Amino acid sequence: MTSPTDADAGRPLRRDAIRNRALLVAAGREVFAQRGLEASLDEVARQAGVGVGTAYRHFGTKFELAEAIMHEAIEEVVAAAERAAEAVDPWLGLLAFLEKVLEVQTKDRGLREVLLGMTGLSKPDDLFDRMNRPVRAMVARAQHAGEIRADVEPSDLGCIIAMLCEVSDLGADVQPLLWRRYLDVLLAGLRPGAPALPGRALTDEEFRAVAEQQHAIRHGAPAAAKAGCVTRPIQSG
Repeated sequence: MTSPTDADAGRPLRRDAIRNRALLVAAGREVFAQRGLEASLDEVARQAGVGVGTAYRHFGTKFELAEAIMHEAIEEVVAAAERAAEAVDPWLGLLAFLEKVLEVQTKDRGLREVLLGMTGLSKPDDLFDRMNRPVRAMVARAQHAGEIRADVEPSDLGCIIAMLCEVSDLGADVQPLLWRRYLDVLLAGLRPGAPALPGRALTDEEFRAVAEQQHAIRHGAPAAAKAGCVTRPIQSG
């Protein structure tokens, strides 16, 4: 792992600079988790106990800091998906994955805003590609073990996560863990033995179109701009 460097000079950071950067990242995660990206870099600096000038030497804008934090959080989610795909018990692995993704997004308002397309920040281009393999694997293993119904598609998990994030927003001020109640409701629907699901799961292109539309709506973009979005879904099939 390479050492942090001075963005302007390309030199390794001094020990105190490394410490200050770590303080800013930790404080930024806490501040953005609570207030979202409406919080300022000045607020983050105060939380970190460093000068505002120090903050701006490390991160030109709050969005640069948010991007660094976002990538760390995304690595946690990807790692959770990979662990779930290899879990001894496929059902418990799938459950652990859903809980981890929802815990990260519901506790961290800033990350949720990024992943739902509510900010100008873009998700990493390879995010869904990296998620696709383990998510497909955990669904296939759970189906093979008879733990979930055969007509479930990987894209269904993406829809479940999106729904529960909205539930989390709905109850954030009065019942932060409201999503757990409805996670159990939705998990029951994944189990075998129930009547066939009506309709069908979204295809890759349909999921992508819906995600792009939501991204455009949140940014107030005109319909013609929707095709320019780069959001990509967890692939199915």
